Amino acid sequence: MNKWTKISSVALTSLMTVSLAACGAGGDKNNVNSPAAAEPAATENTAPAAAETNSNAAATPEESVVKLTIATNHFDDDTSKPYDYAVAELKKEMPNVELTLQPYLQDNGQKLKTQMATGDMPDIVDTSWDIMQIGSKSGNILTLDDYPETAAFKQDLNKGNEPKLIAPDGHVYGYPYAGTEFIILYYNKKLFEEAGVQAPIKTIDQLKDAAKKFNDKGIIPLAIFSKEKWIGNSLLQGFMTREDPKGYGDLNGAAEAPAALQLAAKQVSELQAAGLFAKNATNTNYDQASSLFYQGKAAMFVNGQWEISSSQKNLGDNVDFMNFPAKDEATYESAKFAMNGAGNPGGFAVSARSANKEIAVKVAAFMARKYAEYKYTQVGTPIVSIKIDKPITAQVPAMLTRLGQEIIPNITSFATVLNNTNVTLAIDDNSQNLLVPGFSADQFVTNLNKALKK
Repeated sequence: MNKWTKISSVALTSLMTVSLAACGAGGDKNNVNSPAAAEPAATENTAPAAAETNSNAAATPEESVVKLTIATNHFDDDTSKPYDYAVAELKKEMPNVELTLQPYLQDNGQKLKTQMATGDMPDIVDTSWDIMQIGSKSGNILTLDDYPETAAFKQDLNKGNEPKLIAPDGHVYGYPYAGTEFIILYYNKKLFEEAGVQAPIKTIDQLKDAAKKFNDKGIIPLAIFSKEKWIGNSLLQGFMTREDPKGYGDLNGAAEAPAALQLAAKQVSELQAAGLFAKNATNTNYDQASSLFYQGKAAMFVNGQWEISSSQKNLGDNVDFMNFPAKDEATYESAKFAMNGAGNPGGFAVSARSANKEIAVKVAAFMARKYAEYKYTQVGTPIVSIKIDKPITAQVPAMLTRLGQEIIPNITSFATVLNNTNVTLAIDDNSQNLLVPGFSADQFVTNLNKALKK
């Protein structure tokens, strides 16, 4: 029986009151990519409706066709449907724009980094704070501070989402469509019941015991797509935030790995030895890992809250989620609403080398708005960057209803943003290694400390 329930947009909107730490002060960066350096944007901009109307007014059938390339994820319902919706809306608003999609390869951004190095980055890229930092420093990503679309975005942000738009250095590099998201652990209720595992799992020892029970039944305890390094990075921070809610943010300016991270690395290493992960976890991509979970071959799956609709669609009433276990139950109870996510900048950025910067900026902002609109109205998620004035039409998954009623109103903290790309890369590499037999927590700490001291 499908227990999806419908909740009102008013109720969801009321949940978007979680406050985040304000973004850092901006530096006085020499912005060669600003509109002042290029052609000034002619669009008057006071509100999103005005921005869209002006975009529409600028797009007449008599105008020449503008062809733009765009890179984003497009491999499942969560990634393909918002894109298809936004493109259909774009054709109505800016009929002279033709987009060519370059779908990402689930390769942890390697193709995009190569394109940056060779100077052929797409006109618009859906990207993360880490890539934005690399792209900005290398002159590949346009700074958007002075564009009218940026002013409109600031005006329409949902409360608490300022760090999603404004980077820690005070600049804007992309237009976000998601709010502050976080990583959770999904589990198959039927498999848990059959194996005699109680949910939620609250402690590391309980997680080790569950791993043994599932392995004894020939079931992978936890599926992870660690071919993409970011998910191992996120898993590690999930355990770290049980002890330190700031997570990797505490590494900014640090000379060595803090105790909370050292403990988390030790816990992941012990869980690897206990058989929590499949032997080929570091060669498994999202499609493969999610398939294992959907088919009942894995008991748990780690991913963001954006996975809710896909998991509920595939597993129905047999799926639920839990937060990360801790060293003991008291720590778990005190930290269970400290979320493993941070308000990193992200979203649609624009190539500084684009031959059509002005149009690309308008399209990037428009795509971000329509992604948010789709996710709010047709998925029912309240975690979107900007205010949406249209009603929810989706049958909201039960887990999303639980998220809105039980979790979001009680969130005590999010992690803070790590701003050192070299340290982030070190965590990526070494958190992935923690899933490989023979790599120890001590090696993780030694390698990370080297990165911190550079």
